[in-house]
Amino acid sequence: MWDTNRGGSAMETTAGTGARTVRAYRGNQLHARGWPQEAALRMLMNNLDPDVAERPDELIVYGGRGRAARSWQAFDAIVATLRDLADDETLLVQSGKPVAVFPTTPEAPRVLIANSLLVPYWATLDEFNRLEAEGLTMFGQMTAGSWIYIGSQGIIQGTFETLAAIARKHYGESLKGRLFVSAGLGGMGGAQPLATKMLDGVGLFAEVDPERIERRRRLGYLDEVAGGVEEGVRRALAARDAGEAVSIAVPCHANDLLAYLVAHDVVPDVASDQTSAHDPLWGYIPDGLDVTAAADLRRRDPDEYLRRAGDSMARHVGFLLRLQDAGSHVFEYGNNLRRRAKDSGEADAFRIQGYVPAYIRDLFAQGKGPFRWVALSGEAADIHRTDRLILEMFPDNALLRRWITLAQRHIPFQGLPARIGYLGFGERDAFALRVNDLVRRGELAAPVVFGRDHHDTGSVASPYRETEAMRDGSDAIADWPILNALLNVASGAHWVSVHHGGGVGIGYSLHAGMVVVADGSPATDARLVRVLRGDSGIGVVRHADAGYELAEATLRAHPVRTPLIGPQTQPRRTP
Repeated sequence: MWDTNRGGSAMETTAGTGARTVRAYRGNQLHARGWPQEAALRMLMNNLDPDVAERPDELIVYGGRGRAARSWQAFDAIVATLRDLADDETLLVQSGKPVAVFPTTPEAPRVLIANSLLVPYWATLDEFNRLEAEGLTMFGQMTAGSWIYIGSQGIIQGTFETLAAIARKHYGESLKGRLFVSAGLGGMGGAQPLATKMLDGVGLFAEVDPERIERRRRLGYLDEVAGGVEEGVRRALAARDAGEAVSIAVPCHANDLLAYLVAHDVVPDVASDQTSAHDPLWGYIPDGLDVTAAADLRRRDPDEYLRRAGDSMARHVGFLLRLQDAGSHVFEYGNNLRRRAKDSGEADAFRIQGYVPAYIRDLFAQGKGPFRWVALSGEAADIHRTDRLILEMFPDNALLRRWITLAQRHIPFQGLPARIGYLGFGERDAFALRVNDLVRRGELAAPVVFGRDHHDTGSVASPYRETEAMRDGSDAIADWPILNALLNVASGAHWVSVHHGGGVGIGYSLHAGMVVVADGSPATDARLVRVLRGDSGIGVVRHADAGYELAEATLRAHPVRTPLIGPQTQPRRTP
């Protein structure tokens, strides 16, 4: 049975089962009253495309239980509301459930979203689980509940940037002849194999769920699957010694692989982890359990499940520490594994450094981060045209050029065609203006959505990830993501979201997202400049306020009124 309301065919229901297949509308025909509403509608649907989402039948996009909507009833209501939403109305979405439409203005956002927010004293995983079980909230992760997830490409570039920074710092410009060992091939971790290969390295990855391994191989993100740990290690070492670029998965728990490496004195050049440790109940599978046994224990005895997950994480970090002491460059990739391990008895967990202070902070200080855009037409040619444009506009950015060139060769599109690129302050709005002009002149088949991950320069407070080890000690100050969201509302972003817990788990972060639509109209030019300059600019201000000289230099190159920032009015802070 197909839903053909207003000319579309985006949802299929299998007769007699209630199961749905959701795919975003394509083309330039509107199914809503305007392109901003249409963009929100298509991006919501795109999040649940079976080529994009991990468990679309459950509305889960990625990140353990990061949902696009709280229930199918809520999803249907959001879709119906977006279709009829006027150009001077705003839809409010409370943790995945549409709650009201208010008259606003054409310049205001069409959608405002709040996900998983709890009063700080009650912001615990136990309390969240209780409220979620009662149907009162949902976990939005980062881009799941804000409708701007683009599949694994979104995290591939972040992983690529991190591994490229590691290569520059330790090995030159590539990982050729180097071995990277990690675990987790879900929505986030599934990016690791391809990112490693794109930098000419060998990647060896543990994953306990065979379906995730097969999904990554089917999508072209993974090359090989070993029959066991010993076979996988032997193949990886041979590839490393031969200078081959290849990714290899081993169907096992992370600790099975790490224990073997430690026992046999195999020291990888780089090691990390991308399991869903931020959600120990739903995301992390303890030692000794497969997916089926884990689901059974989770249902029967969640307290015992959490205890066993904690013990496994402590052991997990213990192995990583031993590899670090043996010479590996080890980092946590922001999944809160260290905190969980420390709480379960691994006292030295934080001897492992987080990836942001180790490798990414300089990018944030320049306003650079995971900027992304999506072709609402569904035409790959539209993204290929923007690829040519970005290479034309930023010829001196060698890493960006390398990324775009490799992405064209290696990265398949999932759902609506999309691209991501680390553009900085002053670059994002300049690029968006040119794209808007392409839409206006008919060189693109339909409008383009601009958004980003919440993991960005000024949109998150996360002391175990993005704001770890800030120079002025402001790691836990959460004013910045709220200011980011407020500024995006005032600037006219087409939808704005504020979330809690994404990436590291309930109680550990606040973060905000925005999306703006390039529809080709002249009026949109000013909106794009306001939104994209403010959105990345506040990140530069945040880092300048913390005393980072590179951020201060960026502000001098792109002036922003900053009354108290600078050596004359604000004393330099030291780490």
